[in-house]
Amino acid sequence: MRLLIINGPNINMLGIREPAIYGTDTYADLCEAVADRCRTKGIDFEIYQSNHEGDLVTKIQEAYGKCDGIVINPGAYTHTSIAILDALRAVDIPTVEVHLSDIHQRETFRNISYVSLYAEKVIAGKKSAGYLEAIDYLVSKYK
Repeated sequence: MRLLIINGPNINMLGIREPAIYGTDTYADLCEAVADRCRTKGIDFEIYQSNHEGDLVTKIQEAYGKCDGIVINPGAYTHTSIAILDALRAVDIPTVEVHLSDIHQRETFRNISYVSLYAEKVIAGKKSAGYLEAIDYLVSKYK
């Protein structure tokens, strides 16, 4: 099994960015937790982060025919990017949407998620544990 873990804008600033909302773990801590879970389960994986919408779309497109699942935290693009939604639909790879914070308990505009129109599962508010839950879900469903 091969998974692509995609992180959108500002996820690289974890530990610095609003720790009361996102926690004190760094992006390196998040990547290490994800890598450990994937290695433990014998999963081939790639972790990717970009602050640029087009780069995220390209990465999703590159997963076509190569990945069995996508875990995506689109960051702020969750609420604005039809392009990311369209890319996910185009490649038709099972996808879990993850958010470190509970987007449904925050500002009203964060209640809109274009990605969840495609994702088969949404996990929000569980910090890095949400990524691990997403990995476990895809493994149990598709391995």
